[in-house]
Amino acid sequence: MSRQPNTPKIVATALLLALAATPALYSQHTTALQPDATAPHRIHLILKDGNYQIVMSYKIVGNVVRYVSAERGGAEEEIPLSLVDLDATKRWEKQHAQPGPIDPNNPQPAPPAIDPELLKEEAARAALTPEVAKDLRLPEEDSTLALDTFRGTPELVPLAQTDSDLNRNTGHNLLKAAVNPLSAAHPVVTLKGEASPIQLHVKDPVLYLRIGDETVGSTAGAPLTVDTHGATSHMQNDPSGGSPTSRYVIVRADVRKGIRVIASIRIPLLGTGQHQEDVVETTTELLSGGHWLKVTPKEPLDFGEFALMEVISDKAINLGVWDFGVHPVSPENRDIIKPEPRRGSTLERRGPS
Repeated sequence: MSRQPNTPKIVATALLLALAATPALYSQHTTALQPDATAPHRIHLILKDGNYQIVMSYKIVGNVVRYVSAERGGAEEEIPLSLVDLDATKRWEKQHAQPGPIDPNNPQPAPPAIDPELLKEEAARAALTPEVAKDLRLPEEDSTLALDTFRGTPELVPLAQTDSDLNRNTGHNLLKAAVNPLSAAHPVVTLKGEASPIQLHVKDPVLYLRIGDETVGSTAGAPLTVDTHGATSHMQNDPSGGSPTSRYVIVRADVRKGIRVIASIRIPLLGTGQHQEDVVETTTELLSGGHWLKVTPKEPLDFGEFALMEVISDKAINLGVWDFGVHPVSPENRDIIKPEPRRGSTLERRGPS
């Protein structure tokens, strides 16, 4: 009598072998998205418009490129394949590849070490756009912005610098005026209109000023000494004894028919604890990288019209002010910057945008 083949055992053995191989196959499929913790890798994923993303790894899935972002803490993200210059990306990888030691148990070369210059570049890029609220970052451009909240969502609102000649500019200009430290308050800036085009919705807005790369120094919780973008040259021959240092105050505007009037302040009283009507002092903080100055009012702002004013010295102020109002029921501002949430680890396939 011939022996029948043991079919169930053969099938079971085949299934076990297939299951044993599955983790290895799955690992090979997903390795491209997993950064190596022992030797982190950095790649320039170059886009067709000339920009690039710094990533730890990437792979092509259909018509998208999925990658692990090195700039956003290892978040998994994706971009349409049509926007990526793969040839340029491969050339960059080839130019920056460095041979590593050979593992006798694994004949694959070790990943290249991180280029210190690349790490420095990443830190510099991140410092240009620091995060000020969840998923909300300052822009790279030179500007002044207020952190507002509209219907529960944080927003960055650009502020324009306005001088008494009604020239508006989002940069940092200097139009100096001498102030008699002993005189009573008197009008120094007149703004057109009874309300600012910018209306914030919170009593405690935080202001951010782009100040460039050069700072003279800082003291936590006290007025910060910063570069005044040309103030030094204007004040070297100033008989009033000015200096290139600045601090910032928020002044309530006197609303009159068709205009808002900003009055002078008693500069020597700043920092002494003595109260000045319609003047709110601030604390300042230089953010990491030295590109942005954070200005926070020391007390809540009541509803009304205000202006952020730069105090250049003990006897001089900048007539270029950043005006805004505080009214919680105002409509949403224009040209705002909203949060951009990061995608979760579960990525969805989507076509080119």
